[in-house]
Amino acid sequence: MHVRTVAIVMAMRAEARPLVTAFDAVPHPVPARRPFEWFVADRDDHRVVVAVNGVDPRHGVDLVGTEPAVLNTGAVIDTFAPDLVISAGTAGGWQRAGASVGDVYVSWPTVVRHDRRIDIEELREYGIGRHTVWKGAPALADQIGARLGIVTTGNALDESATDREWILALDGEVKEMEAAAVAWVCELHHTPFVAVKTITDLVDHPTPTGEQFLANLRAASERLAAVVPAAVRHFMNAT
Repeated sequence: MHVRTVAIVMAMRAEARPLVTAFDAVPHPVPARRPFEWFVADRDDHRVVVAVNGVDPRHGVDLVGTEPAVLNTGAVIDTFAPDLVISAGTAGGWQRAGASVGDVYVSWPTVVRHDRRIDIEELREYGIGRHTVWKGAPALADQIGARLGIVTTGNALDESATDREWILALDGEVKEMEAAAVAWVCELHHTPFVAVKTITDLVDHPTPTGEQFLANLRAASERLAAVVPAAVRHFMNAT
């Protein structure tokens, strides 16, 4: 695959800051009336775009979740026409699957949704999504020392009993709030997609998920800033 422009879509400013610094990226204008924060790094004939969903104008918080991810990803693809899109960020894992805080995962072979449950036969698979991941994901995981696993997306931080049932049925190993939405937009545009996630919390640990997330966010974000540039170098050098 010929890769010259990589777009990295992220939800939280705290996750993105170390990455923006690592790439020495500079602010880039965004479309009118959009809350995004975009940063661009140009090196020779390569371009890296770090696209953060931005801040909710009413609540003043990071725009996490699927809706902002769809808006941001669509605008980034329209503006920069990237050769590859990465959904990068922090996520939850499970002790039952052998995950530890700080682990890095690359999505494979699909990303799914566990909370878009539509109990109508012809709509059930649409709800789940099962969006295909870029075929080079296994080689990428090997290159950056990451684990492979199915990333599952939902719009809640916690895991309900029904979520747990669906996640187990879908073989989910990484739980987060944006990847499947980013993947859906990439699918519409025929743009290759992969997710790279670092684990901040263990869903099946007795400590509340929110407490784990806040305690580990900085370290996980710094870990992300170490592996994502290596991932981008892998893409660029492979072309």
